[in-house]
Amino acid sequence: MTAASNRFRLLMIAPQPWFQPRGTPFSVLHRIKALTTLGHQVDLATYHVGQDVPMERLRIFRAARVPGVRRVRIGPSKTKVALDLALYLRARGLLKKNQYDLLHTHEEAGFFGVGLARRWKLPHLYDMHSSLPQQLSNFKYSRSKALLSLFTRLEERTIRSAGAVITICPELQSYVSERYPHVTSLLIENVADNQIVFPAEPGLQEKIRSELRLNGEKIVLYYGTLEPYQGIDLLIESAAHALRSSPRPLRFVVVGGQEEQVRRYQQQARAAGVDGSFSFTGFVPPQAIPSYVALADVLVSTRQSGTNSPLKIYSYLRSGKPIVATDHVTHTQILTSEVAVLAAPTAEAFSRAVLWTLDHPEQAAAMTSAAGRLAEEKYRYQEYLDKVQWIVEQAVHNGPRG
Repeated sequence: MTAASNRFRLLMIAPQPWFQPRGTPFSVLHRIKALTTLGHQVDLATYHVGQDVPMERLRIFRAARVPGVRRVRIGPSKTKVALDLALYLRARGLLKKNQYDLLHTHEEAGFFGVGLARRWKLPHLYDMHSSLPQQLSNFKYSRSKALLSLFTRLEERTIRSAGAVITICPELQSYVSERYPHVTSLLIENVADNQIVFPAEPGLQEKIRSELRLNGEKIVLYYGTLEPYQGIDLLIESAAHALRSSPRPLRFVVVGGQEEQVRRYQQQARAAGVDGSFSFTGFVPPQAIPSYVALADVLVSTRQSGTNSPLKIYSYLRSGKPIVATDHVTHTQILTSEVAVLAAPTAEAFSRAVLWTLDHPEQAAAMTSAAGRLAEEKYRYQEYLDKVQWIVEQAVHNGPRG
């Protein structure tokens, strides 16, 4: 991979606990990896919470510590207001001290990035991971019409004033291109493999098999966060149906999640009478994920709400394992019935889909091969790099706006 001919110095503002292994921080990680691979210099301003990931041409600047904040939950919160204020002050200090070619903001940092870009006469690249007004509804954060109206106006102002906008899924790209046709925008899906940054840990598979006490069961595996919108409730309910119907032993392995989330779902599995067939690992480092996937017979995704595609779906496509997912727009904007088994979001339908996949290995293998071809043809990493370079150049070319 060659570096870009036009190289820039960027100030990137990421209002996340960076790095932690969850959706948007992974997206930020791969955006930085692409930019630095292309030869750009990135100064990252982010929260005080998180783990440094060293990369060439990356400098990390953390905002001042907010007392009492040791972790940041996913979605809107009052805690994030304090964190964002500290982040704004850190970013402003960096702009006073350094010369940049481009301001690159993620999520709600775009709201205050508008003013920073105008003040320092910088082009602004807005990395839009979701519609933030929609997030307020999805996370049931508030029913306030005034708050929703405020977020809608802030989002509109951010998009209209940006030199360019990145979207991360087809639904979001349609939203931006239809509402703001005169704004330069580009769909850049999160197709990068985590092993680009976190190489797989060798020799781990047998250790995991031993720790989970696997004994010939068919492994149905989910990995990712355990937020409510991921549908782990549905997975537990569908497991109860599948275990009653299956003549073979099954093990449902759920990889990821915070301690209190794991405890809650363990209790739910116990109440459903399926706890003996579930293994909840809690947090595992990203480099361990490939070893868990290697043990799986089926990979599942049970998301039931939102429009953003789960990042794991792109790695599922490359995994060489059959995929079962809910027939929901979060999945169907990537997956088709040729590459995955798509099931209605009910316990009965999802359990039938899992059992069908296990009972029909030849058809499942054909889907797996088609999934690999789709990943190779449509979601190549070089194309990801090319898109990142193009949108950066467009943002710089369009210059400061507003």
